[in-house]
Amino acid sequence: MNQDIVRCIQVKELSKLIAEKADICIIDVREADEIDICSIGGKHIPLGHIDVKACEIPRDTQVVIHCKSGKRGEMAVLFLQQQHQFTNLYNLEGGILAFSDYDPKLTIY
Repeated sequence: MNQDIVRCIQVKELSKLIAEKADICIIDVREADEIDICSIGGKHIPLGHIDVKACEIPRDTQVVIHCKSGKRGEMAVLFLQQQHQFTNLYNLEGGILAFSDYDPKLTIY
């Protein structure tokens, strides 16, 4: 796998996986104050801590990383692929903003 390519997952697909209780891990790389506003669940690892917390991210299941708009998620995926040789990561296309279009219960900020 090319470590410079970020694979993405669409909101509709992630929503389906969540509803099916699929074996996935969701990592939220936003800051704590952002999570206080809205969350889709998952493990909280702020982008600034992703290097030291990489050992907490599973390698044996699909991992979806998300942020507010998708930019920080993409950065996290690239970093983890390049520096820690992860091969099971996906960035949530459009981040939680895109997810809020699909789930109107989420607060937009």
